[in-house]
Amino acid sequence: MTAIVDYGVGNLFSLQSSLRSLSLETEVTGDAERLRAAERIILPGVGAFGNARARLDGAGLVPVLLEEAERKPLLGICLGMQLLFERSFEYGECPGLGLIPGEVAFLGEDLGDKTLKIPHMGWNSLEILRDDPLFKYFKNGEYVYYVHSFYARGCREDTLGISRYGDVCVTGAVRRGNVWGAQFHPEKSGGAGLRLLRAFAEL
Repeated sequence: MTAIVDYGVGNLFSLQSSLRSLSLETEVTGDAERLRAAERIILPGVGAFGNARARLDGAGLVPVLLEEAERKPLLGICLGMQLLFERSFEYGECPGLGLIPGEVAFLGEDLGDKTLKIPHMGWNSLEILRDDPLFKYFKNGEYVYYVHSFYARGCREDTLGISRYGDVCVTGAVRRGNVWGAQFHPEKSGGAGLRLLRAFAEL
């Protein structure tokens, strides 16, 4: 069973619907014991980093996620991926979960072309840098769907794939140990996203 973490942030049921369309057993839960019982965990998220971190803290889920990441696959999606890093600079500095070295910064800060719109929103191709089981059914260069204004940097050795936005290599997918992250939304990325979710469910 794949548990989707419910902490009041994220489009949980769209993600659950995508997994169910693949005939995969899922549960949306904020219960620590149900998360411990799951075979794998997905941490979704939309909105502001600091608010999301505060909600995780308030729900008492930070220690659970840190413990479970040591022994089972965990996938962060969009803001959920950003929370995996050491810190974010969205509306001031805020600590992340520290599962992957690196930081989350404003995308516009690093864009040379200031005419490009922020947020980075829409379809973009994902260039695979390293082979990984997450890409078992995914082809290099397939298009995925992004909606974000902040991105992860300083994590080159853990980066699995990138998308180019102007002169910035947006960190699209990462992995360290049992922990994976996707900055894009697999549940909004058509067939390519569904195949990525299927590969995660087979880990």
